Amino acid sequence: MASSPEDPVLERYFKGHKAAITSVDFSPNGKQLATGSWDTFLMLWSLRPQARAFRYVGHKDVITSVQFSPLGNLLASASRDRTIRLWIPDKRGKSSEFKAHTAPVRSVDFSADGQFLASASEDKSIKVWNMYRQRFLYSLYRHTHWVRCAKFSPDGRLIVSCSEDKTIKIWDTTNKQCVNNFSDFVGFANFVAFNPNGTCIASAGSDHTVKIWDIRVNKLLQHYQVHSGGVNCVSFHPSGNYLITASSDGTLKILDLLEGRLIYTLQGHTVLLWRTNFDELNYKDVSKRNLKRLHFDSPPHLLDIYPRTPHPHEGRIDTVEINPKLDVIDLQTSTPPVVDILSFDSTTTTETTVRTLPDKGEEICGYFLNPSLMSSECSPTILKKKTEDISDLPSESQRSIPLAVTDALEHIMEQLNVLTQTVSILEQRLTLTEDKLKDCLENQQKLFNAIQQKI
Repeated sequence: MASSPEDPVLERYFKGHKAAITSVDFSPNGKQLATGSWDTFLMLWSLRPQARAFRYVGHKDVITSVQFSPLGNLLASASRDRTIRLWIPDKRGKSSEFKAHTAPVRSVDFSADGQFLASASEDKSIKVWNMYRQRFLYSLYRHTHWVRCAKFSPDGRLIVSCSEDKTIKIWDTTNKQCVNNFSDFVGFANFVAFNPNGTCIASAGSDHTVKIWDIRVNKLLQHYQVHSGGVNCVSFHPSGNYLITASSDGTLKILDLLEGRLIYTLQGHTVLLWRTNFDELNYKDVSKRNLKRLHFDSPPHLLDIYPRTPHPHEGRIDTVEINPKLDVIDLQTSTPPVVDILSFDSTTTTETTVRTLPDKGEEICGYFLNPSLMSSECSPTILKKKTEDISDLPSESQRSIPLAVTDALEHIMEQLNVLTQTVSILEQRLTLTEDKLKDCLENQQKLFNAIQQKI
């Protein structure tokens, strides 16, 4: 099918990274775009024409995930250097470093209210952080292999995670327990996400598949086979009616979830900005058109109450492929100027470290705290003064710290890192011990019941 004026069109082309891009995220107001890359840099792009782009330097290894906070005043990044960083997304690029994981961190995700941050790591754990006080809260251990991704539900009551142990787990954030488990026996999921109303999850499979699960009835709802490479990321349209997928085959695919079919294939990727017309469609008409699909012979889709069997889905002749190679070449000449920003680490937070400040007012008025979470004791004047104090600090080149003091501080930080890793390992061992003890008690009960029956 030939493309029409209503099809997605290329808007902008961003050039600045020196290696493959791993993650992208729009700011809540839609005016900025953050990208992470194998080149270890976090980049912040303005969507205004010819506005400067900022390249944040701070991570020491590949950046695996980036996300804006719901208010857009913070930007979180995860890295293979085992750390999480919180950045102020402006021209100064101040950052705060979180250390708790003992292996590369694969994803970060803010809760919808901005109060919590979830991180997933190759140390087989998910950790939850309190953004109000910038401290570690708790870990979730049940995966038996690297955890690829962890995401909050829209209401914050659940977390979905996926792992190379070929399972997808649902966690209750209140009791910190795994409440559901989906197994995928072919491949593992690289990425998972909740739909906007929190009733379904989508998974991006290493086996080239995209799957949608209904967590209310614990069934596979839709199963798409439209990529020729591993699927790395998925994202729901705010309406919940579309899903966009990104794959190692170099394409983006846009799926119509109500009709259960592939509608667009977008090619030519580095960092490209597309415009779509999805918000202009009247979905009452689409819903009426799809009512006929509720018959028991129909393939499963999002309007089904009781999902049926999965349907392998191939591209149809009426899908549209868009390859903007000529446009990309033309746009390279208008690449925005890039400004490098070396990170000034204002704070370092570890699993075993909690910041203590002189008084309660300052304790909740740290530079990185979410303004929406401030108490009445934290006035804008106090926050402004603290911001000015931090901005007035001397730069690295202006400091005159004796070498002996610097070496001592570095030694202390190394020892703290060792303690953090030790505590994390002990926590894992304690969890394994608890699991084994539970198994022993269950086996003991079974033996007791067997003996009782024989008597």
